[in-house]
Amino acid sequence: MSFQIRLAAKILNLGGVVSNPTDTIQGLTCLPYEQSIQKMLYLKRRNPAKGLILLANDVCFFHPYVEDESLLAQINSQKQPTTYLLKANKNVPRLITGDFDTVAVRLTDDTLISSLCERLSSALLSSSANISGKPVATNILELNVVFKQELDFIITPKNYNSQPSQIINLQTGERLR
Repeated sequence: MSFQIRLAAKILNLGGVVSNPTDTIQGLTCLPYEQSIQKMLYLKRRNPAKGLILLANDVCFFHPYVEDESLLAQINSQKQPTTYLLKANKNVPRLITGDFDTVAVRLTDDTLISSLCERLSSALLSSSANISGKPVATNILELNVVFKQELDFIITPKNYNSQPSQIINLQTGERLR
């Protein structure tokens, strides 16, 4: 396992926020702990009512967050990254769901995300690496400028940023993006 992954995992475990490439775009990542989530929301200047996405390489990491775990069997890693909305169980903090009764989950086979999830035995909370409503940062200089060097760690962005994932409500089948 690379030094970067080991260091990122340690920082995340200590409540930090890391910027890293995901299966879609450069993101901000933290563990689903209140202190970490608050820091991510602060850095992004994001309204907590919007909620955040859980990323993982295995649906087992989503079990603590969904009301009907049997629906997770319908999720598989897609060629086009897909975020699914499922009814959240009553114990999911509002900082994760926002003003919704659903939780957003995305299964990915991205090597970096997979390594972090396995090392931390957890899903990761993720959001795009930008100030809400602004363009996503695509290099280390932009990340340091945009976030005023307050990120705890940066894993070098990939040379590309693709489009955000599509969003599907798994219970209703409705496509939201």
